Amino acid sequence: MFDGGPRQVLAAGDPAPDFCLPNQFGEPVSLAALRGTAVALVFYPFAFSATCTAELGELRDHRERFAAAGVRLLAVSADSKYALRSYAAAENLGFELLSDFWPHGAVAQSYGVLDEGRGMALRSTFLIRAQGGIADVFSSPTGQVRPLERYWQALEQL
Repeated sequence: MFDGGPRQVLAAGDPAPDFCLPNQFGEPVSLAALRGTAVALVFYPFAFSATCTAELGELRDHRERFAAAGVRLLAVSADSKYALRSYAAAENLGFELLSDFWPHGAVAQSYGVLDEGRGMALRSTFLIRAQGGIADVFSSPTGQVRPLERYWQALEQL
C-alpha cells in the first residue's frame, strides 16, 4: 500500500499509458484518439475540495495559454462523472474533467499516482507530447497547489 509520500513511476521520456475515460458528460476520451495533440493530464484528488477547486480555478483562468500552446487540458480524479458534471458547472471550468471512478483509480495507478489507502489520485501533472511520449512530470504534496509557473515551464518542453 502507498504510504502517501511522493513517488513517480513514470518520467519524462517514458511513453504515456493509453486510457479511455468518460468526461463529465459521459463521453469517452482516449489518449489514442488525441494523438497529434499535446495533452496536459492533470490528476487531482477530489472535486469540490478547497485545494483542488483553487487549483483548477487557476487553470480555468489561464486555459487560453494552454490552447495557444496547442495543449489539450484534461483533469482526472476518481470522482464519478455525475459529481464531475456538477463540479464543472459550479466552477465554470470550461475544460474536460475525466472520471477515473471504475475500476477505481485504474488510470491514476497506471501513471503511478494512485494513493490506494485514500482512494484518490495524487496531485500530479503529465505533459504528453502529440506523439505520445511524456515531456514533463511534476507534482505537489496533498493540500498544496501546483504553481502556475511550473505549468509554463512544462509547456516549454514541447
